[in-house]
Amino acid sequence: MNKTVIKAEPGQRGPADHAVREQIVLAAKEHFSRYGYAKTTVSDMAEAIGFSKAYIYRFFDSKQAIGEAICTQCLTAIGDQVEEAISTVKPGPEQLRKLLRTQVEGSISLFFSERKLYDIAAHSASEKWSSALKYLERIDQLVSDVITAGRKAGEFERKTPLDETCRAIGLAMQPFTHPMMLQFCLDDAPVASNEVINLILRSLAP
Repeated sequence: MNKTVIKAEPGQRGPADHAVREQIVLAAKEHFSRYGYAKTTVSDMAEAIGFSKAYIYRFFDSKQAIGEAICTQCLTAIGDQVEEAISTVKPGPEQLRKLLRTQVEGSISLFFSERKLYDIAAHSASEKWSSALKYLERIDQLVSDVITAGRKAGEFERKTPLDETCRAIGLAMQPFTHPMMLQFCLDDAPVASNEVINLILRSLAP
């Protein structure tokens, strides 16, 4: 049987599919949940999971690389939820509404159900980690695909350039999806984000 070889992400060492890597990531996530990303060192994690620091460095070249792996898991989960949600409705306003609402709900759930894990999301956004950038690219592409399909179906206006439309939608939704901004409007996010989504949809009407 052929075995699929997955290329390691930047900062990861050794075989990408090694079971030990997943063990380190799971242990690190639990440790970050208790003590926070900023206050945790590779030595702390090594002691918690019973590995030497040198052994952990066989799989990750830094604490950031481990944080990247955790971020990738969380952000991939949100992206998967968004794709599943929009697959249930036809292109147009309701599909875009589903996309944006699911993104907001996923952000709140994954970033703030365990507040100390927020540190990782905040670091990823402020330092522009590859995990955060890839997630934004994925969401931007989904928005672009939905707008394009909706325009073809006559559901959205076509005068505004596509890239400008997608960029404006992303900026409008940042207070409810960006981890550095969501913390300031977390309590109002469900209602406020819905109001912004309604405004976006009205602006896109043909």
